Amino acid sequence: MSPQAEAMLIGEIVPRLRVLIPHSVSQVGHEDHEELVQDSTVMAARMLNSAELRGKKVSPGNIAYYTVLHARTGRRSYAAGSPDVLHPKNRMRNGEPESFDEAVKEDEFGGEPMLLADVISNEHEDPATKAARKLDWDSFKATLNERCQAVLQTIAEDGQLKEVAERFKISNSTVQNTRNQLAVKIREFFGVDILKDISRLPQWRSNLLAHREMLACREERVPA
Repeated sequence: MSPQAEAMLIGEIVPRLRVLIPHSVSQVGHEDHEELVQDSTVMAARMLNSAELRGKKVSPGNIAYYTVLHARTGRRSYAAGSPDVLHPKNRMRNGEPESFDEAVKEDEFGGEPMLLADVISNEHEDPATKAARKLDWDSFKATLNERCQAVLQTIAEDGQLKEVAERFKISNSTVQNTRNQLAVKIREFFGVDILKDISRLPQWRSNLLAHREMLACREERVPA
């Protein structure tokens, strides 16, 4: 952008945007007029730069007019389309999305209400986590001999270790030693915190529970 275009943007277009936007552009979500002015300034700069590259002369009034027109329809500098449900254009067209913390059913005995997140959430692990764990587990099993793999499989299936002893014609104490060695191998391969890691809630769920507790504490602090 040339110095002349920059001077036009700062001295003539931005002042127009500051006057027009508060009266012409609706705020969506948590937007405020100052944020809309800043965002519209970016769109105006792009229009001005594009016109200058094509050798087309434009007036400050035209740039300001079309910038405000774009902002009124929900267009923003960071995206012209609306694939995101939180995009201003989508929210203007379809309304505000429902919050996952919205209560869909109150408890008749005064307990915790049922939230929208409780209705649509899936308590199972996502496929990516399962696939990653299987890859790690397969890599670990590849380091084991046949007897260790048999002990591991029996423990996983809640079977009897004496069956492994009979299969490999070894004593029960040898099977128990193999089991103890497996525990050491698992800690060495996956780390000492492996039990904590597999029992820990997914991070998204921990964040959701923490957010709910924060809201509950805030409501308790608010005087009636």
